[in-house]
Amino acid sequence: MPPTVAKRAIDVDRHVAARIRERRVMLGITQQELADRVGITYQQLHKYERAINRVTAGRLVEIAKALNTEPSYFFEGLGETEMPTDVRQRMALEIARNAAQMDERHLEALAAITRALASEH
Repeated sequence: MPPTVAKRAIDVDRHVAARIRERRVMLGITQQELADRVGITYQQLHKYERAINRVTAGRLVEIAKALNTEPSYFFEGLGETEMPTDVRQRMALEIARNAAQMDERHLEALAAITRALASEH
């Protein structure tokens, strides 16, 4: 297998892994909770989220169901040239996790603040 094909495969695995983690954190679900929903061990889910082990198509469908999304969600953004840095991703996920616990009034205020800050950029 040519090196570029192998690198692209690894990039896809990493992207899918990051999207699994992103969705789980966004929903405020622990690794153990998701592992239980899917019927795998915490260690196996951890390996999926770190792209240590590849996720099979069947397992990805199970994970998508457990995270209330479509399997295609995990491939969104694939191939985009600009990927957020790890720090930016963590911060965005933290904001999403905290926002999920806010009441509607505070959530609307947060949305207005983020829109205003983004438009300054």
